[in-house]
Amino acid sequence: MSIAFVRSLLLASGLLLPLVGLAQAGSDTSLAETLKANRWQKRVLLLCAASADQPALKQQQALLAQDKAGLQERDMLVLDLVTTEMSTADKQFLRQKLGVAEAPFTAVLIGKDGGIKRKDTAPITPLRLFGTIDTMPMRRQEAKGKKP
Repeated sequence: MSIAFVRSLLLASGLLLPLVGLAQAGSDTSLAETLKANRWQKRVLLLCAASADQPALKQQQALLAQDKAGLQERDMLVLDLVTTEMSTADKQFLRQKLGVAEAPFTAVLIGKDGGIKRKDTAPITPLRLFGTIDTMPMRRQEAKGKKP
């Protein structure tokens, strides 16, 4: 099933557009492949929850919806990962490579370089999220108009 479990939010034209999944219709795109494909292109925010109805996930989605322009400006890709709908391989990648333990909710910020920049087990405000991103050297270059 791979990332057919993913309810994604992709920034395009200043709007958050829901994608039903990155691996729809038999595609075999894994979480690892998705992250690799976005390396050096996007900062990825993984919103991991045990179910799509998890209150912290809903709260995080609502917080992010308040600042779509900030997400777009920072080249963000937001992926909602419902762990009960993930493949075994993707769950293993999440646990072993990204260090996401079984929890009702975890947000993981992955920088354009592929490194984990922040992990939270409670929803994070855009102000705090952007504060983390805006201190990154690559983001400072981007803000000065020198996109690497």
